Amino acid sequence: MNVDLDTVSEVVLARERADLAQVGVGSAVLAGGTFLFSEPHDHLHRLIDITTLGWAPLTETARGLEIAATCTLAEFAGARPGRELGTSTLWPQWPGTALFAESCRALLASHKIWRTATVGGNVCLSLPAGAVLGALVALDATAVIWPRGGGERRISLRDFVTGPGENLLGSGAVVRSFLVPTSSLVARTSFRKIALAPLGRSGSVVMGRRAVDDRCAITITAATVRPIVLDFDSVPLPSEVNDALADIPGEVWFDDPHGAPDWREHVTGLLAAEVAAELRQAS
Repeated sequence: MNVDLDTVSEVVLARERADLAQVGVGSAVLAGGTFLFSEPHDHLHRLIDITTLGWAPLTETARGLEIAATCTLAEFAGARPGRELGTSTLWPQWPGTALFAESCRALLASHKIWRTATVGGNVCLSLPAGAVLGALVALDATAVIWPRGGGERRISLRDFVTGPGENLLGSGAVVRSFLVPTSSLVARTSFRKIALAPLGRSGSVVMGRRAVDDRCAITITAATVRPIVLDFDSVPLPSEVNDALADIPGEVWFDDPHGAPDWREHVTGLLAAEVAAELRQAS
């Protein structure tokens, strides 16, 4: 298959926000490009490279952590307690950052991809197997979006994806960054994944978050057409997990060669029970 983007006649190196006004019909945002260059896109004639905007990949804020859309998977996976940010400061003790590297490893991509692919690309593709998307949903992150006409809007990532490859970004809009609140970064987390083959695409990924006030959220991705979050006032018992899973509509369970819906539903129940048990033991 010919995957050269031979219809593209222009690559714009964005230097300021005004350059993003060219994003729209016939144009695509270029960051890592690992998906963009993986298959034909005959409708494109212009690429807008946003890596030249110079956004810092990771920025500590008074309310938590800001992750630029252009942050690579390698930079994302490297964020952990005690790791230097490239400045004189050190990461606070944020156990929630453990989900960063775990979600990247679930993608089973090479380290070459890790150094090129971006967090924003994984989120905006909005694929069921988007594990980085799932990690940010699990940590209750918010997407900061720059609409074409100016201004800014924010959307909770748990609402951002509406289906496989579908989201609320909007035509001509660009994701600027993702905001992860401190309350999630200091939370205890748990991660489980299963696939039909040892190196196969994820059939189900389940991530749990236990806040300091014991509230708990269990996030399901890969097994469902969009990320699903189950909220609990405290770490759930097995029966509570089962009841919450039973309320998920049947059409939400994903069906593709990497797993049938009934299998995905079954193994998700097993993984969710393990996640809840681990969070219950966390101190």
